[in-house]
Amino acid sequence: MSTPDVPSVLFVCVHNAGRSQMAAAFLTHLAGDRVQVRSAGSAPADAVNPAVVAAMAEVGVDISAETPKVLTVEAVRSSDVVITMGCGDACPVFPGRRYLDWKLDDPAGQGVAAVRPIRDEVERRVRGLLTELGVSIA
Repeated sequence: MSTPDVPSVLFVCVHNAGRSQMAAAFLTHLAGDRVQVRSAGSAPADAVNPAVVAAMAEVGVDISAETPKVLTVEAVRSSDVVITMGCGDACPVFPGRRYLDWKLDDPAGQGVAAVRPIRDEVERRVRGLLTELGVSIA
């Protein structure tokens, strides 16, 4: 788990190539080192969705160097908040963690135009999460 002053958040989607990557990038961008951020997938893709990379670049957030990561029990166990985005039952549940499920469209196979509204909704939810965690935006 995180230190008492720094909450830890894990974002999980199936491929860790779109939604969870956007959420982790926004949280890192907005909170800096005031939140420990992880993302993972239950069946990670080989690469982050290029349309997602392009859509994030449009708002000044570079995720071109990110790679999908596999979801581990340890990642869940060491997180205070676990936010799933369509991973179903693949995410292990541990007592003492806060679990949220964000229902978001999947950007897989979509172009940048279709990814933009998903990106904007992810940012809105991340900003709300920061408010709930009591973390000011950088």
